[in-house]
Amino acid sequence: MIEILSTPELAQARTTGALVAHVLQTLRERTTVGTNLLEIDRWAQEMILEAGATSCYVDYAPSFGSGPFAHYICTSVNDAVLHGLPRDYALADGDLLSLDLAFSAGGIVADSAVSFLVGSAKPRESVAMIEATERALAAGIAAARPGARIGDLSAAIGSVLREEGYPINTDFGGHGLGSTMHQDPHIANTGRPGRGYTLRPGLLLALEPWVMVDTDELVTDADGWTLRSATGCRTAHSEHTIAITEDGAEILTLRTPTS
Repeated sequence: MIEILSTPELAQARTTGALVAHVLQTLRERTTVGTNLLEIDRWAQEMILEAGATSCYVDYAPSFGSGPFAHYICTSVNDAVLHGLPRDYALADGDLLSLDLAFSAGGIVADSAVSFLVGSAKPRESVAMIEATERALAAGIAAARPGARIGDLSAAIGSVLREEGYPINTDFGGHGLGSTMHQDPHIANTGRPGRGYTLRPGLLLALEPWVMVDTDELVTDADGWTLRSATGCRTAHSEHTIAITEDGAEILTLRTPTS
């Protein structure tokens, strides 16, 4: 299913996107050395419910997971990159944490993810990988405009990641969204320009470059959800929800520091 949002629905998408951005930024700022992943999940639950929003994850039970997910946010640490199931783990200095958050407000979903280093330790390889996913995300957004094709976005994202030397997995990537979290079209993190669905004003997309240092292979934890690098290397993930407008692309989940 591909939804094209009406003007009132786009207005609600902006509201939802701002809420997702605020919650994600607040969680990032609260997270320090010693913070437990279950504590982050509890904070996310409190903020989502206080906003009158509905989690996209609690009842999420796709074919590739061992559902329902039963938590409010994905917390992926170090070699975990996607669908990190919150668990009883206290973050250590230098841990690389990815937070992925999606919820619905007013009937419209927004989805965003951020990777960052906890504490004062800043391993150079980890910093470079996070920055590469952020640059790839910016390149994908820059390519998004009416008349462009999905392959143009994928090619822009993949070009940045390949230039940095990262292997690219195409099993999981960006996606359409609207009244539900995961819709067509699928947006792989590499591809050929001029291919795929043509973008139209009113289309909502989540772009999400993610990489692993030295592999494109994933393994699934015993929890049935958490996806990790097959080699145990570190990973990073960046994501924004954008709306295609008459003029290009509008980022709906831009984060503004609260302190």
